[in-house]
Amino acid sequence: MNRRSLAALAAASTALLAARPARAAWPERPVTLIVAFPPGGGTDVAARTLARFLERELGQSVVVLNRGGAGGEIGWSEMARAQPDGYTIGFINTPNIVSIPIERSARYRLKDFAPVANVVDDPGAFLVPPDSRFRNLSDLVAFAKANPDSVTYGTTGIGSDDHLAALAFERLAGVRMTHVPFAGAAPVRNAILARQIMLASMNVGEGINDMRQGQLRALGQMATERWAEAPDTPTFREQGFGVVQGSMRGLAAPAGVPAPVLERLAAATKAVMEDAEFRRLASQQALPLRYLPPAAYRATLLALREELQALWRAHPWKE
Repeated sequence: MNRRSLAALAAASTALLAARPARAAWPERPVTLIVAFPPGGGTDVAARTLARFLERELGQSVVVLNRGGAGGEIGWSEMARAQPDGYTIGFINTPNIVSIPIERSARYRLKDFAPVANVVDDPGAFLVPPDSRFRNLSDLVAFAKANPDSVTYGTTGIGSDDHLAALAFERLAGVRMTHVPFAGAAPVRNAILARQIMLASMNVGEGINDMRQGQLRALGQMATERWAEAPDTPTFREQGFGVVQGSMRGLAAPAGVPAPVLERLAAATKAVMEDAEFRRLASQQALPLRYLPPAAYRATLLALREELQALWRAHPWKE
């Protein structure tokens, strides 16, 4: 082969390579998604649904690994210790991811994580039976002021988002209510339906089916604006009480993950959340979706940490 032919072959090879789409360096093998709660719960179901769609976007398997225990601390500690290469990521939940290091000496800190993207933002709510004397938050406050400690409210446990929301409301409204902690959302639901408590502090997504069937009525939702699935329920802010609280759930990676990997994960998550089939499944699962990119997600978590630190100083919820 003469020199001219070699030059032509080299030029053709270069053009062919340039025409091919560049193969992403990451991921080249399956990705592990740690869920810090047991299988079958709401967080697990949401994470598995998200993982299935992420596989399409990333071109690799996304294997869900449940590491439940200690309110999420076990799974998140494992994620914090993982190699920051993007092959181990996790589903994180507020307020636990933020509140645990505030209330005790935890095996991780918020700085140990690189927030990737928020997926779900399920606002808190106060729910009552349909025949409750409370028609709105003003009714609740008036009664609670006249009858301190007489209003019993149920939550999914001490330090849960439901509990912290109620504490914030008590401080803001200047009232005292009696907390009745339960082991999960299902026992809270059973207690309010059986009239064993006067009020249920729980997420809108957890109560939406009972609301639709007329078994429960929401006094308000703790969102910045009304969720489309509950358009007739006013926010706390609309009623004069600036409580914005709920359970945010999203993806994070160990701190130090390379920027291109973080960006790829965030873009893949955004694409999933724009997928019509994913949105249909999310609606079936009563998941209020709210995408936040890495920087905005981090800022939101840091702001929540400041808020909870102030609440802890004023009213430690472990007491």
